[in-house]
Amino acid sequence: MLVPSIDIIQNDAVQLVGGEEMALNAGSPHKIAEKFGLLGPIAVIDLDAAMGNGDNTETIKSLCKKYRCRVGGGIRSIDKAIDWLDAGAEQIIIGTAATPEFLSQLPKNRLIAALDAKHGEIVVEGWKTKTGKTIVEQMTLLRDHVSGFLVTFVEQEGRMQGTNMDAVQELVKAAGSAKLTIAGGITTAEDIRQLDNLGADAQVGMALYTNRLALADAFAAPLRSDRADGLWTTVVVDEHERALGLCYSNLESLRCAIEEQRGIYWSRRRGLWRKGESSGHRQELLSISMDCDRDCLRFTVRQSGAFCHLNTLSCWGELKGLPSLEKIILERFHNAPSGSYTKRLLEDPTLLAAKLKEETDELIAADAPEEVKWEAADLLYFTMVAMAKAGVSLRDTIQHLEQRQLKVSRRAGHAKAPYLKEEPNK
Repeated sequence: MLVPSIDIIQNDAVQLVGGEEMALNAGSPHKIAEKFGLLGPIAVIDLDAAMGNGDNTETIKSLCKKYRCRVGGGIRSIDKAIDWLDAGAEQIIIGTAATPEFLSQLPKNRLIAALDAKHGEIVVEGWKTKTGKTIVEQMTLLRDHVSGFLVTFVEQEGRMQGTNMDAVQELVKAAGSAKLTIAGGITTAEDIRQLDNLGADAQVGMALYTNRLALADAFAAPLRSDRADGLWTTVVVDEHERALGLCYSNLESLRCAIEEQRGIYWSRRRGLWRKGESSGHRQELLSISMDCDRDCLRFTVRQSGAFCHLNTLSCWGELKGLPSLEKIILERFHNAPSGSYTKRLLEDPTLLAAKLKEETDELIAADAPEEVKWEAADLLYFTMVAMAKAGVSLRDTIQHLEQRQLKVSRRAGHAKAPYLKEEPNK
């Protein structure tokens, strides 16, 4: 599978040839991340930090808040590693500091060891220092401490002349249970397809920046179809991962969807189909992923209006759950019927605050399962009204919780003094 990369120097996205010669400056990394982030994790490398020339910490942290990022470059202390994990990096890439002693102090599932090699020999400190060690030797040493390896063939980096495919099969075997990602020289969709067939992901930079390889073509390279028409079955879900319906895609529709960041599919009757073009019920494209068998796509979208031609949100009728409650609350907010209690709460902050305190106390006092269920439902309702009043969506809140899950540092979680009951004097 594809892992697009963003290398950063002085807060700009750049591409180097052989790790040394500046080939291009692509400007702000945020605009690039908008497209790359649709397709899964992005490798974000701080080249300044890797080479000891300062860092791009604030720029990269802002990317971590919006996209799934694998962050690397100059992470040579435990404190720095934890800081990146706490900042929301999905995984961190450790190069020079990658030793069993260092890695064992960090969560294995969040670690990728970077093995950069020139002509088979590992190089460190921004590709400047030779180590005398081979890639396989380092993999054998480190594979029990990481969830993945990033192997960069430095002599091919940025040259767009293909990668060292002959070495990959041996490296996949040496990686053991860790996932292997290959970088350096990957130029064509066929390169990515071959790597995927061998069990490795492809980290690609230069070919994407120069348009030698289209982003959609790179992403679609591993896909296959058992249909006579060659279409890829496409499951469409909303931002809460609820299924809306089933569509089909091909390379042309995928290219348009990524370029326009919209729900665009291939109709078996009409050809290219921009969802909502006639009804106005368009889709904002949030992400695209493929399944484990590489024969099915999932489009995650923000749906405007109904998805189904029967004017329902999904092809299975209306959907339920907290997102549906949120929709009702927002409808009451903007167009409430006479006597709406939700509207009253939204317009009276004193009443809303009082009900939040009341329902919290009642949930605390509840004991029997039925009571707890009842009071929890009340508190959820009033909480969601407070969220709607502040313009905070349910998805915003869930994403915030997901970001918190990525933190390694933990607060003690003690209650604040006003909420603690005083112990009676003994």
